[in-house]
Amino acid sequence: MISPIDLQYMPSSLTAISLAGPHLRLNIPGISNLFRFIARHIHTAILFTWTDYKTIFLPITVFGCATAPVQSIGHLLQACLWIWLHLLLCNVSNQASSKSEDLVNRPWRPLPAGRVNDSQIKILRVTMIGLCISWSLALYGVEIMLVTLGLVLTTYAYDEMGLARSPVGKNFCNIWGYVSFETAAVRLMGSELSFDHVARVAVCLSGTLIFSTIQAQDFPDVEGDKAAGRVTLPIYAPELSRVFTLLIIPLWSAGLSWYWGVGWVTKVATVLLGCLVGVRYYAWRTPKSDRRSYLIFNVWLGAMSILPLHARFGVFAF
Repeated sequence: MISPIDLQYMPSSLTAISLAGPHLRLNIPGISNLFRFIARHIHTAILFTWTDYKTIFLPITVFGCATAPVQSIGHLLQACLWIWLHLLLCNVSNQASSKSEDLVNRPWRPLPAGRVNDSQIKILRVTMIGLCISWSLALYGVEIMLVTLGLVLTTYAYDEMGLARSPVGKNFCNIWGYVSFETAAVRLMGSELSFDHVARVAVCLSGTLIFSTIQAQDFPDVEGDKAAGRVTLPIYAPELSRVFTLLIIPLWSAGLSWYWGVGWVTKVATVLLGCLVGVRYYAWRTPKSDRRSYLIFNVWLGAMSILPLHARFGVFAF
């Protein structure tokens, strides 16, 4: 994917290396422009995924490390790369169909900022699908490839079939997306590509948790969702969604602490953190407050993600 801005770098970059008799001659300014050309595209890829490092990449990575548990640095790096590539796949697809929303909420993203145009993002979208399917099949086999394919189909349903505009449809897509990421993370970080009982239960509980709390990410984006024609729970039921969030997050804290059998200090700490998140969403309702509440929500989500570690090693007995 080459934008018009990048084309100005290409002539000098392509002629940066030339032959003079038997000797190779380097044009240093041309090499510099080539590095700038590459760096720009890396920066663009990072911008596509920037808002989801704290919401998907880090929580999924923590969940995989705790649930598998992670076997080595090599397993961790492979899983992180898989997660990031598939996160890029999802975000390119989402942002290709949400330009109007991003113009309101996140004008720095590549499409509204003009780093890519509409035709380029469509090409990138197809390229990422082919790359991720091939990556999973070639390196990890049919089982992980099917996880990728499921994620591709979910993303298509979310962006192209209109499920993003329905509170229930959006939640179902989100739960399947999270479960897909978590399944791959656990399988790639573990000692073998298989689930045990702890992993299966942890993924099921996590998916249900996401389904019932996903509105937490919608509160800060109400104006953008309205601009995109989406009907999220905070738009459809503003007061009910606040009350539900106030209650469900502390309940999940208590329920997961009890299920995984952690000690009383850990139970009290997780419940207090859940109460803090719930009360913030209910009591402070400005966009700025909601964005801060969402950051704390992701801290809470990370805390819930590591509780299965107790089932393996008893690390939260205190």
